[in-house]
Amino acid sequence: MKNLARSRGDRLFDLFNILLFAFVSLIVIYPLYFMIIASFSDPQSINSGAVWLLPQDITFEGYSRILNDPNIWLGYRNSIFYTIVGTAINVALIIPAGYALSRRDLLGRNPIIIFIVFTMFFNGGLIPTYLVVKNLGMLDTIWALILPSAVGVYNLIICRTYFQSTIPDALYEAAAIDGSTNTGFFFRVVLPLSLPIIAVMVLFHVVMHWNSYFPALIYLKDEVKRPLQLILREILIISQQQDNMVVDSESIADQQRIAELVKYGVVIVASLPVLVLYPFLQKYFVKGVMIGSIKG
Repeated sequence: MKNLARSRGDRLFDLFNILLFAFVSLIVIYPLYFMIIASFSDPQSINSGAVWLLPQDITFEGYSRILNDPNIWLGYRNSIFYTIVGTAINVALIIPAGYALSRRDLLGRNPIIIFIVFTMFFNGGLIPTYLVVKNLGMLDTIWALILPSAVGVYNLIICRTYFQSTIPDALYEAAAIDGSTNTGFFFRVVLPLSLPIIAVMVLFHVVMHWNSYFPALIYLKDEVKRPLQLILREILIISQQQDNMVVDSESIADQQRIAELVKYGVVIVASLPVLVLYPFLQKYFVKGVMIGSIKG
């Protein structure tokens, strides 16, 4: 294969692909890079256009304002708790459900799938969901943020497709001949072969719970239970309100500068845990998503 000569058309095609993907990568990566350098650059330099490749007039005042707020650490604690507990419940429900729906001998399999998919296109909406959460006594509890989204239909379909593609019926028949039960087959054979899809589900739900703020805004009244995203939103709103309340021109300029620093810093503080987690799951993520997307 190494001795095969590549034609001029092949080389031009490779060059086109390299340039195209370099351009797409630049479009995706640069906004994040700009957020990072803008978070510790002077806002006047940002507004004048001087900050586009390297930070200018470095200052950490925005991060100091954010990290010295005790509510930030409370929000971090709550978000980590919601993310760990919520993701554990999501994965514990979706993986067995996806495997069960992938089995052709499941009684009533097709009607169950049709019913589940129906809920993906037609749901009750915000007010009926709120009333259900209220009548179940979950208002102002952590379960209001976790249980309504415990099983996502889209993720369930991905899991079912993954098991259909990677776990053949012959494997279960061989295990059954050796005396394995359905439960034993699931825990001893299926789960060890499902690390890619488990990693994908973990990453999907970690990102979902970490970035979630709307359910907390609707269901939580106790400020002690608020997640990080909701607290960061309030810090950003308060900094803008203070900006509007100041009447002195010099103070207005100073408050605007701090508001700009806080705005960029908040994005970095909120995104950092997911950015740290992603490289450890990336190799499973690509494999799991590609397998789950085939034969959907």
